[in-house]
Amino acid sequence: MPTRRRGKLAYKILFWFLLISLIPMGVVGYYLINVSQQSLHNETLTMQGSLAVGFSDTVDKYVATFRNVMTETASLDDFTSMNPAKQQQYLNRILQIHLAVLELSVLNGKGVETLRVGRFLGPNPELRDFSREDLFQSAVGPKGQYVGRLERFQGLYPTVTVSVPILDAHAQPARVAGVLAARISLNPLSTMLSMEFPSTGSSQAAVVAPDGFLIAHSDPKEIYRPDARLSDDVLRVVTTQASERGSGDMALADGRRMLASFAQSRDLGWIVYVQQPVETANQSADQMRSQIVKFFLIVALFMVLFSLAMANHITQPIRILKEAADRLGRGQFEDLPEVVATNDEIGDLAQTFLGMSDSLKEKTGELIHAKQELEKFTKFLEKRVDARTRELRSAQDELIKKERLAAIGQMASVVGHEIRNPLAVINNSIYFIKTKLSTGQEPDPKIAKHIKIIESEIQQANGIINEILTYSRQRDLKPERVQLNTWLEELLSVYPFPPHITLEKQFDPSSVSVEIDTTEVQQAIRNLIGNGIEVMPPPKGGKITIRTAIPEPGWVRIDIGDAGGGIPPDVLDKIFAPFFTTKARGTGLGLAVVRKVVDRHKGRVEVESKVGVGTTFMLYLPTVV
Repeated sequence: MPTRRRGKLAYKILFWFLLISLIPMGVVGYYLINVSQQSLHNETLTMQGSLAVGFSDTVDKYVATFRNVMTETASLDDFTSMNPAKQQQYLNRILQIHLAVLELSVLNGKGVETLRVGRFLGPNPELRDFSREDLFQSAVGPKGQYVGRLERFQGLYPTVTVSVPILDAHAQPARVAGVLAARISLNPLSTMLSMEFPSTGSSQAAVVAPDGFLIAHSDPKEIYRPDARLSDDVLRVVTTQASERGSGDMALADGRRMLASFAQSRDLGWIVYVQQPVETANQSADQMRSQIVKFFLIVALFMVLFSLAMANHITQPIRILKEAADRLGRGQFEDLPEVVATNDEIGDLAQTFLGMSDSLKEKTGELIHAKQELEKFTKFLEKRVDARTRELRSAQDELIKKERLAAIGQMASVVGHEIRNPLAVINNSIYFIKTKLSTGQEPDPKIAKHIKIIESEIQQANGIINEILTYSRQRDLKPERVQLNTWLEELLSVYPFPPHITLEKQFDPSSVSVEIDTTEVQQAIRNLIGNGIEVMPPPKGGKITIRTAIPEPGWVRIDIGDAGGGIPPDVLDKIFAPFFTTKARGTGLGLAVVRKVVDRHKGRVEVESKVGVGTTFMLYLPTVV
């Protein structure tokens, strides 16, 4: 039956002491923190609510000030006479005294503008008709005034339109002679908010209309945006409340929690909104929590030291015995700690342990010796098996390759001989038929067409035989030292490029020499050029690019590129395999010959291709000094 693993006795004593001493203290501290946090929470909401109510009165007074100024002006005798010159003097004086007034208009009894002055108007501003708009209808109606039409001046600055009636006091009864309207900037409200709630603090405040129009904000960057609005989650809360004021917690869409308060102005119906993060309101509670945690840590440290000191005397013999057992478990039979055999159960356990350690030491020595001998023999066998396996695999691969090439060579020789003889006879017969046809009258076009087809097929068959013989032929290299650029020029000058193909040469100016078998390398390059011509058929054609470069000292690179359709990525790794081809006709040995030639010259071949762009083959050959 497996023994149950027990913890250290000293840790158990430490655990129970900490449990008994810290749990009551933790419960009391947790209660105090919650009480203080709730008190601060309520006090913050009360203070925010008072600020919101106070600023809502300020907003009412701000608009009422301009409304009173306009009412007093509209009641002056000189003004009610509807003399434009007198009226313009009064309006200019209002603009000089009250900087927040941006524009003033005088409307006649029909709602048509007769005078218009403003800070940003030209010399002859356009006069407008307001007869059907609320600013005229409300001013001349029973209400006798109008406050509304929130807009953004120049697309940035919030403004409100205020209008009052112009009463003719001389008429009995008094009648409305016209309307005085003003466009007032609301920027001072944002200035007052930013002074009350500076950007360095965590609190923010805003004034918003019931339709969501942002009138003022403590952060100027928020109010001067063309699409300035509070977030949708805040608007949804403050504009859907049934009461005129309120406070409470609010969770934003981004996961933040806010202490929010709002108050609705009595006269205008605008809403003042104040918020601050819950974390800021809870700073004092967090500080108290930090102090309690520090106290807890000090008490915990004291209890740890006290319990460890008390348990040291009780657990010291057991620790010594455990250390000795650990060393035995690691195979350390020398320099064991001195086990004290006390006159109790622990002493009896120590005596039993000492007898067991002597027996274990003897048995372990025998096992270690046997293991070392077995490991030596195993390593020796592994090395011999690995060496023999590599030799057999190498010999098998080489044998298979030689047998395959020998078989292909024999087959190619027989097939080439047996097929070329009939092809030569057919070719001679075609030549004879063409001679006979040319001596008589004009030959039948169909006969001439089929003769060309036969000649093309004979040429195709000869090409296939040449590819098979070239790949299977085993011959010694006949290297010659040539100047690469000059040799390439000679090769390209005699290559039969068709009319629809354009040749572009980009040779590196530094002249390098290579030792190559010119026959084999010429065959490899002609194969790559032929493949490029095949993928760019007429009438569109394309461009063959031949380029040389020196990628690193001791090497030269020959690039043969085309502008054809490219090679798909799933085919790119197979193109050098013998007999692999994607063409309808062909042996699939052209690129295999290229790889074989480059390998025989101790070089390498690489390919880059993009579908729809083209393909470039890069032949790396060693240079000679």
